[in-house]
This record gives sequence, C-alpha cells and structure tokens, in this order.
Amino acid sequence: MSVLEEMRIRSLGVIDDAVVELSPGFTAVTGETGAGKTMVVTSLGLLLGGRADPALVRVGAKAAVVEGRITVAQGDAAARRAEEAGGEVEDGALLISRTVSAEGRSRAHLGGRSVPVGVLTELADELVAVHGQTDQQGLLKPARQRQALDRYAGDGVSRPLAAYTAAYRRLRAVVTELDELTVRARERAQEADLLRFGLDEIAAVEPLPGEDTELAAEAERLGHAEALASAAALAHGALAGNPEDPEAVDATTIVAAAGQSLDAVRAHDPALAALADRTGEISILLADVAGELAGYADQLDADPLRLAAVEERRAALTALTRKYGRDGQDTAAVLAWAEENAARLTELEGDDERIGELTAERDALRGELSGLGQALTDARTEAAARFAEAVTEELASLAMPHACVSFAVRQTEAGDEESGIDVGGRSVVHGPTGADEVELLLAPHPGARPRPIAKGASGGELSRVMLAVEVVFAGSDPVPTYLFDEVDAGVGGKAAVEVGRRLARLARSAQVVVVTHLPQVAAFADRQLLVEKTVDGSVTRSGVKVLEGEDRVRELSRMLAGQEDSETARAHAEELLATARADG
Repeated sequence: MSVLEEMRIRSLGVIDDAVVELSPGFTAVTGETGAGKTMVVTSLGLLLGGRADPALVRVGAKAAVVEGRITVAQGDAAARRAEEAGGEVEDGALLISRTVSAEGRSRAHLGGRSVPVGVLTELADELVAVHGQTDQQGLLKPARQRQALDRYAGDGVSRPLAAYTAAYRRLRAVVTELDELTVRARERAQEADLLRFGLDEIAAVEPLPGEDTELAAEAERLGHAEALASAAALAHGALAGNPEDPEAVDATTIVAAAGQSLDAVRAHDPALAALADRTGEISILLADVAGELAGYADQLDADPLRLAAVEERRAALTALTRKYGRDGQDTAAVLAWAEENAARLTELEGDDERIGELTAERDALRGELSGLGQALTDARTEAAARFAEAVTEELASLAMPHACVSFAVRQTEAGDEESGIDVGGRSVVHGPTGADEVELLLAPHPGARPRPIAKGASGGELSRVMLAVEVVFAGSDPVPTYLFDEVDAGVGGKAAVEVGRRLARLARSAQVVVVTHLPQVAAFADRQLLVEKTVDGSVTRSGVKVLEGEDRVRELSRMLAGQEDSETARAHAEELLATARADG
C-alpha cells in the first residue's frame, strides 16, 4: 500500500519552514484557529496537482515549495505512472515536489524529473481521496449524489451507462442534422437554385479544358493573317526561289552549289569531308523549311467570319471564368467549380430522402434509448438499495443508531414545454447520464419521514453521513490515503467519540489524515501533529511538531477546555487517550 510518509512545507501562507511527519495509520492535525492547519491540506493539494495560487506564497519569499515522500510498492499504478513520466522510484520511495513563485509560475517534479502538473493530478486519483466541508456541500446536490451512487455501483452501472451514452450521443447528432435540414430548408432550396442556374449556364457553353488558351492563339493568328502570309511568301522565295524571276538567286541553290564543290574534293581531306556533310545537312534543312513555309501559306485562314466566331466564343468563356473561376484562372477552374457543385447539388436535392432516413433513425434511437435508460434506472435502483443499507449500517457506529438512509431514484418526466421520450406511456426527459433524478434521503430517527439531506440533516448529521459514505467507498473502491478537512464540523460529545473510533478503524486498512478541532477525534489518532503559531515582533510564522506524552495531553486539554493546565481537562484528556488505546 502507498503511504505518504512526510511533507516539507516552505514559505506557504503562515508556515515558514515545517516538516510534517505522517503515520501510516491515523494522523490528526490540530492547532488553534488561524494557526495554519489548512495549509497542510493546501500543501497536499499542491503535491497532487491542485491550482497554484501565488497569494499563498509567504510575504517576502520568492516562492513556496512543498516536497513529499511517498512509499510505493513495486509495480503499483503510482510507480508505473512515475516511470512512464521519466521519474525514478528509489528504495521504494517516490519524491514529489511543487514550486509556486510569487509571480504565479508553477513547476512540478516527480521522481527527480520535471513533469507537467497534469501528471501529478493523474497520480492523485491513485493515491489520495481528499474531503472537506466543500465536499459536504457538494453532497447536497442531486448531481453529486448520482455520481456517488454510480461510483459505488461500479461495473453494474458503468456498463449500461456506456451503452446509453453511445446511443444518446448518436441521437443528439441525428437530431442536430435533422434540425439543420428542416430549419434551413428554404436556405438550402435557394442555394440549390443558384447552383442549378450556374451548372445550366456552364452546360450551355460546354467549355473544354485549355480551350480559351487555344482560342487566344488562333485569334492572334487570324488578326495578323495578311502580315503572316506576306512574310511566309518572302521567306519561301528567299529559300526556294521565285518562279516569276528565273534569274533570282535563292539560298537553296547557293547552298547546293557549295555542297557540290566540296563533294568534288572531299576525298583528299577528312576535315573538308566533314564540312561537306554539314553543308549537305543545311541544304536538306533549307528544303524542309521552304516546304513548310509553302504549306503554311496555303493553310493560313484569313476568313473574317472565322475571326468573329473565335472572338464570340472567347467572350462566352471569359464570362464563365469571371463568374465561376478563381483569380482570372482559365476554363479548368470553371470545370472544377462545375464538378464540385454538381456533387453539392446532388446532396441538396437528396435532402428529402435524407430527412426521411434521419427521421426513421431518430425514432429508432429514441426507442433504443428508452430501453437503455430503463436498464440504467434498474441498475441504479438495485445499487441504491445496497449503498443505502451500507451507509445506514455505518451511521449506527457513528452515534446515529436509529438513522436510516435511502435513495430516491426517479425518472424525470417532461413538463409542458419539454420534449421527452415515451416510456410506458410517460414522457421522460433523457440527458447525457440517463433519465434519473437521484436523491439521498435521511430519516434521523424512527417515525421520521425520509427527507433530502439538504433539508433534513443538521451540520453534525451531514458530517457523519459524509464520513459514512466515504467509509463505504473505502470498502468498494479503496485508495491508499484519505484526507479529511474538518468533516467533523458540528459534531460533539458521544458522536465525536464515535467519529474518532470509526476513523481509527478505517486507518487499519488505509492511511487516514484528519484536520480536526475535536479532542475526541484527535485522541484516537496514532500520531498527533500540532500546527503552532508564533509571533516575533511584526513577523508571524507557524511550525508543525509531533506531539507525544505530556505534550499531547496538554494539547488535548486545550482542545477540551481552552486551558492546557486545567486538572479536570487533563483528566478528561487522559481518559480519552486511554479509551482510544483500549479500542486499538
């Protein structure tokens, strides 16, 4: 079992520098009001990932530091999580530290390794259960009571709850989509009309990929047809000769003559032979170019009607590009828009069919959720009976022998303005965690009508109900350490003795730390720590020390009568200690 052995607290609130040595069993933390007892709880909260408040840093200090040493068994959950985070467990001890600067910065270390604060929060679930007066007030809320019941029930509720939650989430998704389709029907119809118009407009033009680029080149050519034809004719004449002027010299004839003169002597010099070959290649190339020029001139279309048709087509494509293209892109962008929005139009035109499908799925899910919700209610009702019986049994040992605890598990029926799901002819509201209202009821004595603990429990009764609930949890879902911060508020006399006795029994199977103002509770502790405040001029500081022997009797006397040296109080304190030892 993991045990919190020791904490060192520096510059936190009124505590300057203190070492808190805890018992593996029951440790009671006592001291006068304002001495700083709650700083022990705060320190443990910081070690376990609690919120870092720079206001807690002692005035004049740069930072508050809390260090803790926890013994852990090899391979348990806390040790594994520390090793996953890169920390080390040395000699069975896990070291944790938390630093909070006066500027609000926070750092955490686990097993000698810097870690995110969230890692400490994860460890908290495995190591410590912290309960204070805030938790008592939380127990008054029905939602917290349902959470407590579900926690106690374990798999008996968690499994049907998981199935219910999955169906509930799917139902919410279906309803959301269905609402969107129906509420936005007019907007979606308008969108479909616009898309249909655009697609029809594009279909009427029938653009082709790259067509606008090709047409631009053709328009350029047609616009300068005469100049192109004249240039081609002149070039052809210069290369191949002019039939109308037989005496004109052309390039083809000149190059051919040059080749012939070189061929006549090429056998006498290889270098000249190479030049003859190149001259022959030039002659062939000139002949090819001349032939293509002749063909170009024949194919060149100077028809002004064709030019008008090209310009008209380009205008139509430009209009489409401006409407449906992006940043002056070509027809490819228009075709991409058409493809994308054809799919969107198909989706919009299929709304009626989709609405029908979703409506059918919604109705089926409502029926499924009704059955799953009822199964969840049945599971909670069964667990509630066992939980209430166990808590009632615990209250008997906390000086409430005639009290009876019960749970009211009711399905929430829909009001006039609420929508619900039909369950056996009733309209029931289903939420993320089911359809149940869970309320913890207390009948403090025979004949009393069970009432919600928020209305029917005094402060002392509520404290004992809270403790009884935690003891029941300790048996079904144990953690190594329990920290109670003045949960005995409003308890006194015999009831306080019974609270102390029950905490001592709990400490046989777990480590228990209690911040208390009751001597009857402190007397049952295996170790008592005193948080003591001293004033030196204008400086106030608190320290923590272990009380033994006479010091412990004096502190219990102060708690009993406000007078450490009262003989009557001392006798009562010694009697309390003797009673506690006899029980142990």
